[in-house]
Amino acid sequence: MINQSTYADVARAAVELVLGAERAAIERAGRLLYDGLRAGGVVQAYGTGHSRAIALELVGRAGGLVPANQLGIRDLAYYGDASLQDLLDPKTERRPGLASRIWELAGIAPADVFVIISNSGGNAAIVEMARLAGERGHPVIAITSRAHTAEAAARERAAGRASDGVASGGRARLDGLADVVIDNGAPYGDAAVPLPGGGAVCPVSNLTGILIAQLLVAEVTGRFLAAGQEPPVYRSANTPGGDAHNERLLAAYGGRVRLGDA
Repeated sequence: MINQSTYADVARAAVELVLGAERAAIERAGRLLYDGLRAGGVVQAYGTGHSRAIALELVGRAGGLVPANQLGIRDLAYYGDASLQDLLDPKTERRPGLASRIWELAGIAPADVFVIISNSGGNAAIVEMARLAGERGHPVIAITSRAHTAEAAARERAAGRASDGVASGGRARLDGLADVVIDNGAPYGDAAVPLPGGGAVCPVSNLTGILIAQLLVAEVTGRFLAAGQEPPVYRSANTPGGDAHNERLLAAYGGRVRLGDA
């Protein structure tokens, strides 16, 4: 029988994986983020599909890092000349060439650090962004599913696709292009509870992805405090002095920090 307890058990296991086996990777990622922010960079958070929610978790929210910017396919319409209608197809993220167009609209600075989120790690818009960042010397932190990557690579090998030697076999994937890989604990296909007639329900990646995002914020904040520096953290705009505090910190970054989806 499928009920809330079925998913709760799977979710608990994924959370425990993040809080256990992935803590060292999160610590390494936090160090990269801190070093980039100390050098005047910002966090460039990027995801497509439902992974956009995890990128948004890092951007423009009370208790989050001020120097964090969300990149997305929608930037091509918000800041470029594409129409929103052109970008509504959910398969757009598979289209080659989008990442370089998003990059050109973003005003990337040398010290920026990329956090790229994708459960599958294989869509063109994700892989190309990770490659662009790495080729230009930016650290890349991946939040992805190792289980999905491994299964997808195995299926590609079984189908006889040629390997280019990147990532986990088969074609290039996010995990093979990142400096630090954080496993979100999600299964192949993300949905975690199998249905009797095939398929599955109840995804995992956003649950653990948002947890990972806030663990990264905690790591970075702790490093600022340990160095005797003010952490560049938003205060709630709904508290006294919140707007003035946030505006003071944002002023250092000008238009490089965009506050995410409206």
